[in-house]
Amino acid sequence: MQASDTGVPYTGVTSQDPTENPHVMLRIVVTTLLLCLMAPLMAADIETGVPILDAAFGQLQDRNFDTKAEGVTALAASGHPQASELLRGLRDGDLRYLKDNNRLVWMRDQAGDTAAIDVLNGENYGTFGSRSFRKLAINNAMRGQIDALLAQRQLTDPDPAVRLAAVDAMLGNSEPAHAEMFARLLTTEKDPAVREAMQNAASLARLSDPDPQTRRKAIANVADSLEPVVRNGLTRLANNDPNDAVRADAAAALQKINDRAALYGHLETLFFGLSLGSVLVLAAIGLAITFGVMGVINMAHGELIMLGAYTTYLIQLALPDMTGLSILLAVPAAFLVSGTVGVAIERGVIRFLYGRPLETLLATFGISLMLQQLVRTLISPQNVPVSNPDFLSGSWQINSVLSLTYNRLYIFVFCLLVFAGLFFVLKRTRLGLQVRAVSQNRAMARAMGVRSARVDALTFGLGSGIAGIAGVALSQLTNVGPNLGQAYIVDSFMVVVFGGVGNLWGTLVGGLGLGIANKLMEPWAGAVLAKILVLVFIILFIQKRPRGLFPQKGRAAEG
Repeated sequence: MQASDTGVPYTGVTSQDPTENPHVMLRIVVTTLLLCLMAPLMAADIETGVPILDAAFGQLQDRNFDTKAEGVTALAASGHPQASELLRGLRDGDLRYLKDNNRLVWMRDQAGDTAAIDVLNGENYGTFGSRSFRKLAINNAMRGQIDALLAQRQLTDPDPAVRLAAVDAMLGNSEPAHAEMFARLLTTEKDPAVREAMQNAASLARLSDPDPQTRRKAIANVADSLEPVVRNGLTRLANNDPNDAVRADAAAALQKINDRAALYGHLETLFFGLSLGSVLVLAAIGLAITFGVMGVINMAHGELIMLGAYTTYLIQLALPDMTGLSILLAVPAAFLVSGTVGVAIERGVIRFLYGRPLETLLATFGISLMLQQLVRTLISPQNVPVSNPDFLSGSWQINSVLSLTYNRLYIFVFCLLVFAGLFFVLKRTRLGLQVRAVSQNRAMARAMGVRSARVDALTFGLGSGIAGIAGVALSQLTNVGPNLGQAYIVDSFMVVVFGGVGNLWGTLVGGLGLGIANKLMEPWAGAVLAKILVLVFIILFIQKRPRGLFPQKGRAAEG
């Protein structure tokens, strides 16, 4: 062994500065980076002052999500009065803990800064930057677990609606253990809707039972349910269950459910058809008077509908905080506005053109352009917003696959009321008698003392006022703009001609029939092609029956 100049034995390893060795430097850098990355994971335990909560949140700090899930269960079972609030905060991400003191806090905005509020005693620790807070990481499975646990805590709530919502929330996270819990709750549950939901939930939980016979019984119990989670559970069993009998039962039940869902789908299509038909009837019923009874081709009828919609908009501007009242006031107001404009059109233009349909068509087309430009100038060339009141918002949920929107449901009822009111006016009032007399034999009516000019003005005003009411209804379904009426003028003439010129019953049946036919064809033909097919059908139908479904009889038909 050689000795160095200093007298120290030579060991064969040369001493040097670590910065001169690239391998040593690489190990130092990697170690430093690992320590930096591990630092957030080595956070101190959360301190709440409540041992059972400290233990639960200790599990929630673990990196393993299975351990975290156990912490969620422990938190729900802790019996702490704020357990539900803590679970919601954990799910929504509002629950954090401070690095400075390891206390659980709520993150709250305070004058543009983030304040830390103690979750148990409400103490405000001040404002901090985002780096001062630690988040308790959870995944989607744990969020579903938290929703189910929160729902379990609401199953004994005095309010049936809360209990029903709790059962529905648990359907997506059903476990075999839930079946026994629901069985116990069913012994005391009195509300029929909640009982049915609990029975479905218990059966759904048993779909995961290890015993094949239990699964088959559960399949039989949920075979009438339309809940999406039930269909998903049956699909899983039908495709993956190891037992042949269970797979067969699941497939049969799934087919039965799909058939029922298809039936409700057809009912929904029928509802949309009636809804579209009611809109067509409302748009056309005023034209049935001015065109069908008086024989006037009024191309400005769509603009009278538009005026009704704008009347609704202006009333809402005047009553911004009373949307429901504004809609109710808009109905008579729109009738008066459009009716007055209609009388002015009849007195100023149309009375000079009776018996000259081509000139009437051209004149009213010019009036329609003038009304559109007037609205663009006085109000706005753009679409204007019209709000739906609360009673026209939302939908009536009949079951999980069928819901009826309130606005279309109310408009269908409104259409029937308008039809009944107009039918009563024409059949049971003096004005209606005079209208029918003038339309059938103008000369004879004059000889009997009927002031035909006055009747013409009132009749045209009545039809125009009904168009204004239609505009109120359409404002709740579509955009309100200067071109609103143009979308319905052709459809209105189609309905009147198809139903029978001058026949109110024909207008009702024709409008509803065309609306249903349109919606039935849309799923396979598309909206545009369906409308074209309806138009082709009407053309062919008129070739066979020129006077429509319900032709007039007597002198009116002969004239």
